[in-house]
Amino acid sequence: MTYTVAILTASDRGAAGIRADLSGPAIKKICTENGFEVVDYALVPDEQAVICQQLQTWCDNQTCDLILTTGGTGLAARDVTPEATLAVADKIVPGIAEALRNFSLKITKRAMLSRGVAVISGQTLIINLPGSVKAVEESLTYLLDQLPHALGILTDRNQEAEKH
Repeated sequence: MTYTVAILTASDRGAAGIRADLSGPAIKKICTENGFEVVDYALVPDEQAVICQQLQTWCDNQTCDLILTTGGTGLAARDVTPEATLAVADKIVPGIAEALRNFSLKITKRAMLSRGVAVISGQTLIINLPGSVKAVEESLTYLLDQLPHALGILTDRNQEAEKH
């Protein structure tokens, strides 16, 4: 069973063309190497309304089973990805964000400053990942083996997910 993924990078500098997005491509590489199909990608500024609109569009159109965001989860005034994610949520999945922070705390104490969330919107799981390439790689690699089971349950393909 192949699950589909959309990637959203929230970055003012990236959206303005000032800085290359390295985290989004890192997510794509890890996902494709592990059997997920990346079906969409967007690079948007740190604007809550813009982030909400993109997330909602993907969820409403059933574009993907999973949305992975990167960026905008810190303490800066412009870091609004968690708020945008919660705005489109039908259900919160706190265990994912808690597990990611717990894992990351073993690597760096700065993980306690991450405000990332995980939610369900329709039949799409949305997970906020950190903004740095290193943190994205560590977090996603840690989480990856649980995603087929979670997505199988969410999309009602759980018998197929059990085979993984």
